[in-house]
Amino acid sequence: MISSAVFIRYARALVDVAMENNEEPQVTKDLQLYREIFIAVPDLLDLFHSPAVPRESKEKILADLLARYPVLSTTANFLKVALAQNRLRYFHEILDWYVQTVNKRKGIVTARVTAASALNEERLGELRASLAQATGLSVNVEVATDPELLGGLVVQVGSTVYDGSIRRQLAEIRRKLGKS
Repeated sequence: MISSAVFIRYARALVDVAMENNEEPQVTKDLQLYREIFIAVPDLLDLFHSPAVPRESKEKILADLLARYPVLSTTANFLKVALAQNRLRYFHEILDWYVQTVNKRKGIVTARVTAASALNEERLGELRASLAQATGLSVNVEVATDPELLGGLVVQVGSTVYDGSIRRQLAEIRRKLGKS
């Protein structure tokens, strides 16, 4: 497996160029488009990596994709360089690091929230505001549901986890009762 340092290097270089050229929002949108393409046709990334496929064929396939789904030259150049350096198969990993790097530079943090049931927009807004106040950063909130929590929330911001679930509280009560 390739080191994450390679993903980070490609991501940072792309972020540097995109931000320097004031193209970051469009480059991000372009990359999301290609993520959808690569998810819809998962064998495509394997094809780009396969030593059995001649480089010229790979370049032609990418050129055809870029003609059909045009993107900024910055994004197109990134895809071409990644193909030339045999890194296109790591597109998803590079994109994940790209998004993390963009968010870090913009002062945005992602909070992963797990709730027992779906949160309404009002509750989500309150949660986003309280997390923004606690972190001092803008907060993107990703919500998942887990009925086994019974109630409350589990919030992960970076490597910090805040577990305010009823499931955890009941486990803590059981632990304390077991010591008595």
